Amino acid sequence: MNHRLSREELMDWINAISLALYDSVLFLDTHPCDENALVYFKECSKLRDEAMKEYAKHFGPLTIGAVNDSDTDRWNWIDEPWPWQEGGC
Repeated sequence: MNHRLSREELMDWINAISLALYDSVLFLDTHPCDENALVYFKECSKLRDEAMKEYAKHFGPLTIGAVNDSDTDRWNWIDEPWPWQEGGC
């Protein structure tokens, strides 16, 4: 990413790229040999991983898989808004 996105912008991007990724997974379930779909899946997966790492670095991890990417020296899940609270996922 060229510039640092706000928390909301980054969350919107994560949601959008996650939808594209999951959609490609569903397509690949019925078209497992489609080379273009495999390339698209890999690109979406890479973009999502990068976005998740960026989010964890600046705002805390969204999933347990991103905990190591968080720029903190303590367990701080409780400090972030929960999904049902304003500002959450």
